[in-house]
Amino acid sequence: MSLHKNSPFLVLLVLSTYALASSVGGNLTASDSADKLKQSLSLSPAAPVVVGVDSTVFKPGVDSLFSLNLLSSFPEDLEISDYCSDLLHIFGQRYVAYVNCLVTAARPVKVCQNCFSSYGSLMNIYTNISSDQMGPGNVSCRDSLLRSDHLMLVYLLYSNMEDIWTKSACDNCIKGFQSLTNDTLYFISTLNQTLTCFEKYQQGNHTELCKDCKNAYRDLNELYSRMETNLTMCIDIEDSMNMTRRLWSKNFNCSFPREETVPVIAVSSFMLFLPIIFYLSSFLHSEQKKRKLIHPKRAKSYTTLMNIQDKLS
Repeated sequence: MSLHKNSPFLVLLVLSTYALASSVGGNLTASDSADKLKQSLSLSPAAPVVVGVDSTVFKPGVDSLFSLNLLSSFPEDLEISDYCSDLLHIFGQRYVAYVNCLVTAARPVKVCQNCFSSYGSLMNIYTNISSDQMGPGNVSCRDSLLRSDHLMLVYLLYSNMEDIWTKSACDNCIKGFQSLTNDTLYFISTLNQTLTCFEKYQQGNHTELCKDCKNAYRDLNELYSRMETNLTMCIDIEDSMNMTRRLWSKNFNCSFPREETVPVIAVSSFMLFLPIIFYLSSFLHSEQKKRKLIHPKRAKSYTTLMNIQDKLS
């Protein structure tokens, strides 16, 4: 066979060998090829950026980090004083202490009796911050801590805590952030007596509980009604009374005896029949008045008739 005739075969053989070698070499140097591809993409300004799974979007260098840290530094005349900074630090500590107390006193609600001390401390430090009086170095922290930005974060935080205290009506149960009022202490004592009676009979027959704890529960209800009228109760008392009533009616299925409801039924019945009595009395009175008006008219007619008969005769 001549070389000229076998040339197509030789060309195909060379191309196959080159393709096999290229595939093997490509597998061995895949990382090198990827590096070269990245270099070519970085050198070409018009090349599109391809972000892979392992690629990092932004890796700041030492210079960029240094420049970012510089953003937190301002001239001394714009910074708050050390005195105001200390007040802000104390405010943060007392704020956290009060919030932690509120969370633990959420259920059952004991916001006023457990957290009045921490709220008093928070209020004192906020009063120092918001005061016009100058501190050391004739420095007032009201403007720098409360009014220096549009958000007024310190004021906003304190306002939220103050709103919780106001809605809880804790001032009705607390005396000068020092102790509970006498009315609150007396209610707690009466409540404990009622709950102690409940615990004594709750494992046994609830009929005995309803009978033996009736007086204690009635006294507690009457005391609560007086405090509600006199505005001397807070959220702690309201929540504890609601829970006690739920125990009495739903858990123990108790109610007041029938003789205690007789006055209520009598008054309700009287109020129900009062309109009927009113209309009945009005009807009888109008009938009687009609009769009084008719009698003189008949008498007059009879007299006139007699006079006419006398004239005719």
